[in-house]
Amino acid sequence: MSAQILDGRALARQLNTALAARVPELPRPPGLAVILVGADPASQVYVRRKGQVAERLGFLHQQHDLPAETSREDLLARIHQVVADPNIDGLLVQLPLPAHLDASEIMDAVPVTHDVDGFTPPNTGLLSQGRANLVACTPLGIMRLLEHAAVPLSGREAVVIGRSNIVGRPMAMLLEQAGCTVTLCHSRTANVAAHCRRADVVVAAVGVAQMVRADWIKPGATVIDVGMNRGSDGRLVGDVAFDEVVGHAGAITPVPGGVGPMTIAMLMENTWRASCRAQGIS
Repeated sequence: MSAQILDGRALARQLNTALAARVPELPRPPGLAVILVGADPASQVYVRRKGQVAERLGFLHQQHDLPAETSREDLLARIHQVVADPNIDGLLVQLPLPAHLDASEIMDAVPVTHDVDGFTPPNTGLLSQGRANLVACTPLGIMRLLEHAAVPLSGREAVVIGRSNIVGRPMAMLLEQAGCTVTLCHSRTANVAAHCRRADVVVAAVGVAQMVRADWIKPGATVIDVGMNRGSDGRLVGDVAFDEVVGHAGAITPVPGGVGPMTIAMLMENTWRASCRAQGIS
């Protein structure tokens, strides 16, 4: 048996094309601003990709590059300046930030109306109550992939490995709201493999290269790999040992080309949604 490959790149293209066709419906195009502090190479790549997609969709896109030594006060001032621009609907502060900046404080300064990353406490609080506003892009993209592939969720068991506020926790909430019984595994969980072996859906978001092996996976289960790691040979690999698991699972996301493109597509959808609200369009 070979697993169905969940092609996030193809689905993201489809969603982006549909969204681009709707941009002319608005009085003005959606506006997305990104603030990048420092010159982290991976962050620069991510920001560039987001900007390229935004521009292809016809969005207004701004990129604010700040030096790594930017002070807390200067960064907060830049955030306030950006959100005061009536043409900007969404603001993304690229993580990670330099060590001298408190990421929680910085993210809390982004107004809930502009929080297209879905990271602020008001948005995560609404999600926890099943009243989602703007949802974290990676978990939202995963849900769209599962829906597109018609993966059954209601009444099934799901395991999420990793409890970050960016992926793990919101992912667990979305799966629970879709009818799954969810186990959230983390660094203190005893025998993560045993939890995975009974799961119909496994989401690996822990940041450990090829941690999830074939004998962790129930035959026919759906495996979602959020990890982006460099292997010993320099090759980009996920948190799942893909070459082993692909012959065991029912469906699996590749790395790259699985979850990553969907994350950017959901960022664009969140920006669209924020823009519609700002422009009084339901």
